[in-house]
Amino acid sequence: MQTRFPNKFLPYLLLSPSIIIVLIFFVIPSVQSIQQSLYRSNISGTRQIFVGLRNYEQIFSTTEYLNSIQVTFLFAFFVVGVGLALSLFIALVANQRYAGFTIYRTLLIWPYALSPNIAGVIWGLMLEPTIGMLTNAMQFIGIHFNWRTDAASALLFIAMAATWKMLGYNIIFFLAGIQGLPTEILEAAEVDGANAWTKFWRITFPLLSPTTFFLFVMNTLYAFFEGFGLIHVTTNGGPGYATDLMVYKLYRDGFIAMNTGFASAQSVVLLLLVASLTFLQFRYAGRYVYYGG
Repeated sequence: MQTRFPNKFLPYLLLSPSIIIVLIFFVIPSVQSIQQSLYRSNISGTRQIFVGLRNYEQIFSTTEYLNSIQVTFLFAFFVVGVGLALSLFIALVANQRYAGFTIYRTLLIWPYALSPNIAGVIWGLMLEPTIGMLTNAMQFIGIHFNWRTDAASALLFIAMAATWKMLGYNIIFFLAGIQGLPTEILEAAEVDGANAWTKFWRITFPLLSPTTFFLFVMNTLYAFFEGFGLIHVTTNGGPGYATDLMVYKLYRDGFIAMNTGFASAQSVVLLLLVASLTFLQFRYAGRYVYYGG
């Protein structure tokens, strides 16, 4: 059955707020970034020189930028892989029917309500090398963790903090998906003698594939774009360039070094990279999504 609007302009009027927001906050800035990436300007921005693709050539010939790509992919691999696996496990546990679990499930969303800056402060205090509660606990069992001076520890530190920040979001979606599963299929599997692992791997996980795929895409976007606040209040890209994610290097070059043309080229590369990853996710990972029917 088709719905007919009495006024043919009404659908366009209803869509206009979303279109205007996309134009103002995405399309126009993207066009400006592409244009500015073809120029070099002085610090005050009063003089611009057209340099063509030289900013892009400089990107891929700079060791610091190549390092930031490597660091970003390592960071994203941890946030997406470990984050989704841990979130699914917690959601399965939280789905159990025990007294008090209703309150527990409600509290799981709290980390997502915090800003990345606050998450960075919390984890920075817990893992402070001298007085941190978790640091002291690890030292007690012989593990030395200093994210201020050790490169590997610093990258692991921001990856853990970012993963924790996103846990609540992932758990809520997984929990909703689990509670929406058809119980008759799981009950039939129990009657046939399937154990808990078989039920999860053969029934629960395949039926959760739409939720998993959605979270896979959203966590990838989060890992590439949302790490700035966390790094800005903790490591500032250090020690050295151990936590210099692409989005943070873009900020340093554009707003501290005032190299706007080079930073604009980085923003274009970051956008194309994430768009390509999203396309590949839909092209290949999307094949394994089961929507039923």
